[in-house]
Order: sequence, then structure tokens, then C-alpha cells
Amino acid sequence: MSTTKIQAFHVIGISVKTSNANGQSAADIGGLWQTFLSQNMAAKIPNKIDDSIYSIYTHYEGDHTQPYKTVLGCKVKSLTDIPEGMTGLSINTSDYQAYTAKGNLNEGVVYQTWAQIWSADLPRTFAADFEVYGAKAQNPNDAEVDIFVGIK
Repeated sequence: MSTTKIQAFHVIGISVKTSNANGQSAADIGGLWQTFLSQNMAAKIPNKIDDSIYSIYTHYEGDHTQPYKTVLGCKVKSLTDIPEGMTGLSINTSDYQAYTAKGNLNEGVVYQTWAQIWSADLPRTFAADFEVYGAKAQNPNDAEVDIFVGIK
């Protein structure tokens, strides 16, 4: 776990508004992933910088117990060409607490890491948090997913 400054970037993808209450986010975000992967959405995103998939949590209506928006997509050079049915999002330069979830994605390793984050005493901004599913996340049985939590 370390603090890092991440420069502003843009993402194009698909989104859902959800909440962590009553397991709603697991259903909503799971459905978002299923749509993203089954419809090969990454291939439809123009101006991609790389093949990493970003899962961004933003537009919080309070803290992590309140509704928020999840955007699943790819980092892009600009938001000038957003395909129909997709959304564009700009993330501002900010400080982040970095975590790495390591293990089996199908056994909830990312959720387990988030449970630790939620119980930590972090000075969170609740502006934007995100996960990066890059090259080290390709083997779901032995994956590494970087998680960045916006801090003040």
C-alpha cells in the first residue's frame, strides 16, 4: 500500500448507478462486466491507450454506503468520439492510496480488498476510485488487480 499522484486521464465505457446496500453492487457490477465482456465492448472503444480495463467508482452521493456510479471501460486519448450507448469520463489529477488485490478473481479477491479499504481509516475524497485490470489480471486464477482510492 502506497500513496501516489495520478495524472488526469479519460475513460470511455459503459456505466451503471448502484449501491453497496443489500448486495446490489455485486449484481449490478457483475452484470456490467458480463455485458462489457460478452459484447466485446473494449474493441468498440476508439482512441484506446492500451488494453487495460478500468472499473471506476465515481459520483458518490456521500460515502461508500451511498449510491454511486460505476464506469467500466478503457483509458483513451480523448473524449471526442464516444460511441452511442457508451459514456465518457474524465478523472482529475489527484492523490491515491494504492492497493493490489492478488489471488483468484472468482473467489472475490477484489471484493475482499475493498472490504479492507472500507474498514481502513482513510481520508477519502469520494470523487473517484478505480481498479485497473491489466496484463497481470489476465489469469483469473492468479490475478493482480491494482486498486486506487482517492485520498485528500
